[in-house]
Amino acid sequence: MIDSLHLYDQLLQFTLFQGMSRAELLQLAGNTRFGFQKVTAGKEVFHEGDSCRQFYFLVSGTVSMHSQSDAHTYCVVESVRAPWLFEPASLFGLTTRYQHTVKAQTDVHFITLSKDEVLRLLDDFLIIRLNLLNILSTQVQRDSRRPWRSVPVTLYDRVVRFFVDHVVYPAGHKEFHILMRQLADEVGCTRLNVSRVLNQMEQRGLVQLHRGSIEIPLLEHLLMK
Repeated sequence: MIDSLHLYDQLLQFTLFQGMSRAELLQLAGNTRFGFQKVTAGKEVFHEGDSCRQFYFLVSGTVSMHSQSDAHTYCVVESVRAPWLFEPASLFGLTTRYQHTVKAQTDVHFITLSKDEVLRLLDDFLIIRLNLLNILSTQVQRDSRRPWRSVPVTLYDRVVRFFVDHVVYPAGHKEFHILMRQLADEVGCTRLNVSRVLNQMEQRGLVQLHRGSIEIPLLEHLLMK
């Protein structure tokens, strides 16, 4: 078992526990039933559609997060490094199931917190209630503004908008497993014109094109033009 001081240092990495005093965190660490889980590289942590019964706090290592379109015609793979709290909104609400599949890219370590323990902590600590409300409210506010953004004018901007709208974190390494004709349909253009734009991006080192997939080394570079 991890000692309370070590756990205290690890919890400080996460927004959910920010603003808590040392005494509060040590009290929390000593009185809360945390789980500790190691997943070896290549193994699955949880699968899209699995019931969400706990928070997963990634405290070390790197995972891949896989997101599927509803029709399963394309998917996105993102690399996520610690620290990261996975899908806090999936623990509550209408559908308490994971929206993504997460696999370990390296050996990874998680701290887990069951739903019962989360509810108890929300009851015991005002700062955790406020932090979780801020996390969920920020996500809702960002999503609610998406339909009101200006429509991209150029095809380049439409392709970049498609990439950004289909990731969880708008930076870092991404892989889009999508056929060119599917991407053309998604951005409302011809396959030939989309191919030209992607080839221009590849010449500038912004993407790497493979059969049936588009690799983006750093998504934020696409936004800089």
